[in-house]
This record gives sequence, structure tokens and C-alpha cells, in this order.
Amino acid sequence: MRVEFPEFGRIVVDGKVYEGDIVIYPSGKIEERKKWLSKNKHGTSHKLDPDELREYLTEDFDVLLVGTGAWGKLSLLPESRELVTNKEVIEKPTGEAVELFNGLWGKRKVLAIFHVTC
Repeated sequence: MRVEFPEFGRIVVDGKVYEGDIVIYPSGKIEERKKWLSKNKHGTSHKLDPDELREYLTEDFDVLLVGTGAWGKLSLLPESRELVTNKEVIEKPTGEAVELFNGLWGKRKVLAIFHVTC
């Protein structure tokens, strides 16, 4: 699997363009990020709430990789981090996170959440 972040608001996975936030599971399944769960609670989708994160904890993984957006606006709330205390957690701006993902994919079980705007 190969991910690219060519521009603000778009992410490309194996040639397929997504124009919104996505989650990539260790199995390779891709789905739209359920950011409304965080937005309804906090008034912004820039805070990754535990209720939202729980939605993605359906497959075993070693690394939670959070692409925090072009300018790093998305943050994992401390309560969300508590859900994954036994896992490696990496938060990086999406461009850097994509590079890390491409290096890790196939070597480790990665659960990736990519924010594609700010």
C-alpha cells in the first residue's frame, strides 16, 4: 500500500483519491474518519475524542499513527491516549505521517488516522 499527500484536502492511497479524512486499518481496509463524533462533543473535529477513537480499535495493531493535518491542528486528547497506552503512538503533520506510514507498512501493524486539511 502506498499513500501520498499531494495537497491540502486530498490524500491518495494506491492511486485512489480521497477528499476527506480517512482511517487505514492494519488489514488495509480504508474508511472515512468519523470526525462528527468528536465535533459533536467538542465543537471541532481537531480533537480526537475517545468515543471516536474507540470506533477504530477493531483490529490488532502495534502503532497508532495520527496525521495531524497540513498544519498539525488535530490532536489526540489525553483521554484518547489512555485507550492505547500499550501501543506506540505517533502524531505528526500529515505529510510527515504519510512518509512514516509508507516506511512502516508491511513491517508493523499500523492503524493510521489521516487529517487532510488544517
